[in-house]
Amino acid sequence: MIEKLLLRLRARHDLSPEEEIALRETLVGPEDIPAQKTVVRRGERLNRSILLLDGLMCRYKDLRNGRRQITALHIPGDFLDLHGYTLKYLDHDLMAIAPSRVAYAPHDRIDRITEQFPRLTRLFWFSTNLDAAMHREWELSLGQRLGSQRAAHLLCELHVRFDMVGMTQDKAFDLPMNQSEFGECLGLTVVHTNRVLRELRQRGLAEFAKGHVRILDLAGLRAFAEFDPGYLYLEKTII
Repeated sequence: MIEKLLLRLRARHDLSPEEEIALRETLVGPEDIPAQKTVVRRGERLNRSILLLDGLMCRYKDLRNGRRQITALHIPGDFLDLHGYTLKYLDHDLMAIAPSRVAYAPHDRIDRITEQFPRLTRLFWFSTNLDAAMHREWELSLGQRLGSQRAAHLLCELHVRFDMVGMTQDKAFDLPMNQSEFGECLGLTVVHTNRVLRELRQRGLAEFAKGHVRILDLAGLRAFAEFDPGYLYLEKTII
């Protein structure tokens, strides 16, 4: 059930058999979540954290007029809300973009991990720090990159993340969201999103259509986006 989580962890850290068993024993589920369902609402008291097993989910914030900003995309192997363990509630909402499957880590079981497996606690801490690093890069995109560069940068990031959990095929991967939702990650209207994706296609860099991304020129896409994967902390480290 947690194979993609293990792939994600082992790409950066060694994991003992005892730690793997502890992780498996921490989780309950799975549960299927339909597309477009908000699974956690801001301010809701939390007693568990969510691991995405399959599908695509996001964090978002919105305004009273319904305008929405997606602030993070989560792919299989990601914890959506480990930070909720200490915060006890979120200042944003969590939603399934596509049909998804999740497992839950009850906070009392995370308590046991902190007591019995302190190194796993540090790996959880690393995960929340990594989320923060990605948030900062998204903020830079929203504030400084042109629309086409924002789209290119996000596709580069997603390619790295999907590849880490074995979900790419020859520089292609499924991204089960529509252009409107993709635009909500970039702070762009649907019309502008369509325009920047057309530009990437015309430049021979990448194509995104019908929930599928095909990267035509990975080196070119990275150069165009000024993509530096350092913020994803891909090197293997000892914690």
